[in-house]
Amino acid sequence: MEGEIGLFRLAEQRLDWVDRRQRLLAHNVANANTPGFQPRDVAPFAAALPGGLAATAPLHLQGTGRAAGERAGAVAERSPSGNTVSLEAELARVADTASTQELVLNLHRKYQGMMRLALGRG
Repeated sequence: MEGEIGLFRLAEQRLDWVDRRQRLLAHNVANANTPGFQPRDVAPFAAALPGGLAATAPLHLQGTGRAAGERAGAVAERSPSGNTVSLEAELARVADTASTQELVLNLHRKYQGMMRLALGRG
């Protein structure tokens, strides 16, 4: 779209990512008792961006690529049926993703408000 603003495009991409992740996490939770089921997750949002996220200042922190509360090297426990879904971990990811969605929606609304104000429609 011509004249498209990068902030809106980024917010829409993030919302699409959040939607895909919530669907996949819901699928994981729904299959918590399915024998042999292995939970999945989407790639981090930064991986979906062309060129990834750039550190534009030397004090920017480099992310770990893990979801909030996720430990490095954590091994999923396997049930006797071969299922490795941890409801606690999945629900923590769902809550983290819902928080991300709320943040992005609020930012999108703020962007719209700033644009309206700049155009004299606020």
